[in-house]
Amino acid sequence: MRLIRFMMTALVGALLGAALPQAASAQRIVAVGDLHGDFEAFVDILEAAGIGDGKGRWTGEKTVLVQLGDVTDRGPDSLKIIRLLQQLEQAAPKKGGRVVALLGNHEAMNITGDLRYVNPGEFAAFASRNSDKLRDQVFESNRDSIVAYYRQWDAALPPEAAKEKWLADNPAGKMEHRQQWAPTGEIGKYYLGKPAITTIDGTLFVHGGISIETAARPIAAINEEVRSELAKGESFASSILTDELGPLWYRGNVQRDPPGESIAGEPPPPERIPIADELAQVLAAYGVRRLVVAHTPNLSGIVADQGGRLVRIDTGNSSAYGGVHSYLELDGDRATAWRKEGGKWVSEELPSP
Repeated sequence: MRLIRFMMTALVGALLGAALPQAASAQRIVAVGDLHGDFEAFVDILEAAGIGDGKGRWTGEKTVLVQLGDVTDRGPDSLKIIRLLQQLEQAAPKKGGRVVALLGNHEAMNITGDLRYVNPGEFAAFASRNSDKLRDQVFESNRDSIVAYYRQWDAALPPEAAKEKWLADNPAGKMEHRQQWAPTGEIGKYYLGKPAITTIDGTLFVHGGISIETAARPIAAINEEVRSELAKGESFASSILTDELGPLWYRGNVQRDPPGESIAGEPPPPERIPIADELAQVLAAYGVRRLVVAHTPNLSGIVADQGGRLVRIDTGNSSAYGGVHSYLELDGDRATAWRKEGGKWVSEELPSP
């Protein structure tokens, strides 16, 4: 019954999706996957694609650049990448081009305070001459609660020792990082204005993936729910921001996890339909011919699956992963995967659906 319900809602989504206005046809699209704090990798890709440089100059003419999220975490230079994206967003329209930056799960994590993967250099990038003073002020304003927190592990811990531990856990720049990434901060607001999903010229772009459950809804409604949840500044187990079937985390277009264990007294979770069938329904729901995803890395290069209907562009661009620099080029009906090997850029034509 659940599968039937999914199929019916997907059909409704197809009818709604067919009514969605499509973005104007682009002569050329360049799509870039996860960057994870590697500014030099981003500049290398921009220059290889002939669309820009590290100083924010746009040379791509009418090209559309789509960055699929996860510019942050793991590497030290995410702030530099964001500033470059902002410069390119301003410069591209003057030459007839456009920059579309999507939200990734790691941007959502930073906005909602999940800092598990933040690189120390990302905090340091926000440090200023006032950072130490700010940390001292925050500690003094919250001295009792901070000392009590660290005394959970050592009841006799002197206040000054607690302060040392707190300063180590909150390096210079971290306070400013949190202020800027909060929903009311400059970077938080920037990403609250970014979509999780977009379509351009018959291609659907998303960071994680599109499940059949997601495809039952119009794109505008999904993007609005993502924005609304981000604005809360924290994440919940039931949130679209953390949902494994949601657009930021879903990997089911690429792979299937083994079935989960059933809970005693409850029926086992329903088996998901085959990847090819789900992809066909997703594409039909939104009236597109191709889905481009990032999030699930293949370190050797871009992969086209399902006859070119699914293109995976996360190749571990960041040195944190050690993959190959790459970008996807869509030009009319032609799809080309570019990757850097031995210091040279090589191309591979992909099947077009």
